[in-house]
Amino acid sequence: MSIAFTFPGQGSQAVGMGRDLAEQFAEARAVFQEVDDALGEKLSDTMWNGPESDLTLTANAQPALMAVSLATMRVIESRGLDLKASVAFVAGHSLGEYSALAAAGALSVADAARLLRIRGDAMQKAVPVGEGAMAALLGLDFDAAVEVAREAAGGEVCQAANDNAPGQVVVSGHKSAVERAIEIAKAHGARRAVLLPVSAPFHCALMAPAADVMAEALAGVEMKMPAVPLVANVLASPISDPADIRQRLVEQVTGTVRWRESVSWMAEAGVDTAFEIGTGKVLSGMVKRITKDMTGSPVNTAADIDALMDRLQSN
Repeated sequence: MSIAFTFPGQGSQAVGMGRDLAEQFAEARAVFQEVDDALGEKLSDTMWNGPESDLTLTANAQPALMAVSLATMRVIESRGLDLKASVAFVAGHSLGEYSALAAAGALSVADAARLLRIRGDAMQKAVPVGEGAMAALLGLDFDAAVEVAREAAGGEVCQAANDNAPGQVVVSGHKSAVERAIEIAKAHGARRAVLLPVSAPFHCALMAPAADVMAEALAGVEMKMPAVPLVANVLASPISDPADIRQRLVEQVTGTVRWRESVSWMAEAGVDTAFEIGTGKVLSGMVKRITKDMTGSPVNTAADIDALMDRLQSN
């Protein structure tokens, strides 16, 4: 068995996430405290008690999801996990790359929390509310979705933002262009094309101001070589060099999240199991749609952690 650890992105958040781990494990509590201290506020209180509207804010959701992933990782490590010996690659969906890098020791938890707060704020401020949008195009392959976005742009921005799984592509850009893309996609045979409930048009050229902010923020933190390679969103292939990682994290703000290709690359490299570390099971569902050669297993609870350790010890 060859293993990858994957880390979820925005949309997987839910009020109450991580609370059970904090109640059961001192290692998890320490991570939530570390994140609260790094941000100078009780983000953990928002995570566990809501309101949901506050947790969903980009500037909160991003560090919160990282906190749950790293709390889960610390519990796994306390059970004897040697990441380098047991795991071939790490990968994260959008903000999940920061979780993956912290899990692999390239970033400290505190730096990851602060970077994600900066990233969330910068992405929110890059485009005035109401001017941008994102839409899911279901039932079109990636090349068809790219063509739909090109046709819809009409002098505005409309790009393929997330290539999540076969027949599941998200486009992002100016609201009017994204609305045109929905109608064009339907005419091109999309099974469904719908606006997404997001606060900004992520992963498109409109995020350029946020990319500039992140270039400056990333230049100011220590980045070590990860214990295992990161399969980067914008490349769909592995990287380990700290300077390269910094560059790709900047490119990722405006670039396409090539998740389908990333999972396919890992499967071709021999990975047969991807454990989704943190909250939710979105990525595990995508793995199932992307390849028959790999299974996805969410690791959200103490029981999931037990099952993971059993698998590792029997490997």
